[in-house]
Amino acid sequence: MKIDIELIKKLRAKTGAGVMDCKRALEKTNGDIDKAVEELRKMGLAKAEKKLERPTQEGIVEAYIHFGNRLGVLVELNCETDFAANTPEFKRLARDIAMQIAATDPKWISRDDVPKKRIEYELQIYKEQAKNEGKPEHTWDRIAQGKLEKFLKENCLLEQPFIKNPEITVETYIKEHIAKFSENIRVKRFARFKVGEEE
Repeated sequence: MKIDIELIKKLRAKTGAGVMDCKRALEKTNGDIDKAVEELRKMGLAKAEKKLERPTQEGIVEAYIHFGNRLGVLVELNCETDFAANTPEFKRLARDIAMQIAATDPKWISRDDVPKKRIEYELQIYKEQAKNEGKPEHTWDRIAQGKLEKFLKENCLLEQPFIKNPEITVETYIKEHIAKFSENIRVKRFARFKVGEEE
């Protein structure tokens, strides 16, 4: 179908995407603006995937102190250029991630950071639980794997549902910004402090 220029302008105003990307998205969705927005999002995430291997030497350290001054987070968020690092949008992203860490208390950034021994330990515990609950022996491994998956999604920052939009993960939220900035972005490290908590 031929796409009306006004429709392209409308989509562009809504998403900030390029003219040709807007045109392609509208053609693919037969002129449906809402579906085209979703299509552009997918296109952006696909482009973001390609940037994930690029080095990130710039960035900022963001601090978040929760109301009452009893909980605080420091997070280092890296990108490719100091130009991107100094934008208000990048600082907002870093703050959102710091707030996420304050709210959900993740133990690791990604599942790649989880020590192998910890995974083995958790699997053993879950198998014992299945055994003690009287589940058939042939189901123990499957049950343990399912519980391990839940444990990783709760404790790995990138896999957690994003607190401001639980329909997406923190990883997807970061990838949306990778697409916007056309730069790789990654969480380098973080620390969470709570008054009275043991290390």
